Amino acid sequence: MGLGRAKYAFLLEDADVRRWYENVARGSEVTADVYLRRLGAFCKHFKLKPKRLVSLSQDELYNLLLDYVSALERAGRAGSYIESALKAVKSWLAHNGIEIKRKIRIRGARDTPSLRDERVPTQQELRRIFLSGDKKTRAACVLVAHSGLRLMTLGNYRGVDGLRVKDLPEIRIEGERVKFEQIPTMIIVRPELSKTRHQYFTFLSEEGCQYLKDYLEERMLNGECLTPNSPIIRPKVASKPFIRTVNIGDTIRNAIRKAGFSWRPYVLRAYFDTQLMLAESKGLVLRDYRQFWMGHKGDIENQYTTNKCRLPESVIEDMRETYKKSQEFLQTTKPEISREKLAEEFRKQLLLVAGFTPEEISKLNITGLTDEEFQRIVRKRLLGDSFL
Repeated sequence: MGLGRAKYAFLLEDADVRRWYENVARGSEVTADVYLRRLGAFCKHFKLKPKRLVSLSQDELYNLLLDYVSALERAGRAGSYIESALKAVKSWLAHNGIEIKRKIRIRGARDTPSLRDERVPTQQELRRIFLSGDKKTRAACVLVAHSGLRLMTLGNYRGVDGLRVKDLPEIRIEGERVKFEQIPTMIIVRPELSKTRHQYFTFLSEEGCQYLKDYLEERMLNGECLTPNSPIIRPKVASKPFIRTVNIGDTIRNAIRKAGFSWRPYVLRAYFDTQLMLAESKGLVLRDYRQFWMGHKGDIENQYTTNKCRLPESVIEDMRETYKKSQEFLQTTKPEISREKLAEEFRKQLLLVAGFTPEEISKLNITGLTDEEFQRIVRKRLLGDSFL
């Protein structure tokens, strides 16, 4: 039995209803199940069968819809719920060539009471959420919060597909160890896992790579053999090859509740968007990059799709470097500064003191210079050629 439709599954015994349902499902299985429930509730309220509904006149249908809106308002339903109910009924009518053109007013149709007081977490609050779950939960949370992935990308509605090891092309499994060739590491979202049905890619932060490494290595230590087709987030019970979207939501929601918050799981994706907007305001990231990483349509997505999911290597690496610079707005821990990075920054400061401009410094291969070569460059600037 399909998810979320069991109560009204009997309606699918009608061949016309099944055709309508399957047609809607080709666009979205989630929408198809919601619409079936909404149509079933409408028919139950008026004690009508779907076929009887399409035999009514325009006036009768219009009056039924008006009466249903009033009944749902009296029951305390939110305007957004009522609008969803009418969309489902109108979809069934449209399938049968019937269009209701007269306006039906719905109070608060755009109001979402459950979201009214919701806000995105701070970095410290996100840290609390990460620490409230096990390694699996932490990995799921960071993939949404630091990569902007939708829940359906980690595991789809039916649990038959989801993000796989091969979708992270820079990950390497060596024995029972996980290594990343590059950090931030790339995540490719296949069309099947994209809400807009187009492929795109995003990145995972240094902190996120560590959480994912911990989780995958734990699975291997427990006897699992990871292959390119293995799910990145596996289900608790292996009745399905991949975790279902609803279970991903439950996993993340439990961590949020344990941390003391009442937010929805999707607030973590909003965190990604909001934090990168802050990075954008500081000139660290382009708006087009942010939109592309979230799977939204735009100029870069159009170029990526037109070029058969290819972008110039220079663009990809610029995106990676941009994401890296923006990590401080996403991560809940400060990355350790390597000895090489400290040496590079120290050399930059010495060059500035010696009178080099930032433009001149950017043209130098600072890390590639030996100590003697670096000293010679500094002396030349300070003392001139005659002292070399």
